[in-house]
Amino acid sequence: MKNTEETEQDMLPEYNFDYSKAKINRFAIKQAPITVTLDADIAEVFKDSEAVNRALRAILSALPNTQFHEKT
Repeated sequence: MKNTEETEQDMLPEYNFDYSKAKINRFAIKQAPITVTLDADIAEVFKDSEAVNRALRAILSALPNTQFHEKT
């Protein structure tokens, strides 16, 4: 085992990492999408999650004083 003095000499003042070779952390916590149940009459109008999200985003953008900004 190296002593502290030898280890400090082996360390460079700066390292340049090539992040293009980085991989996704498979141990990171993955966020699952939130599931909501629609009433039958609402589900007849909104056939998929994209339709529901579009409608909710339109409502949010019309509300004053909201912090919502649609992702582009």
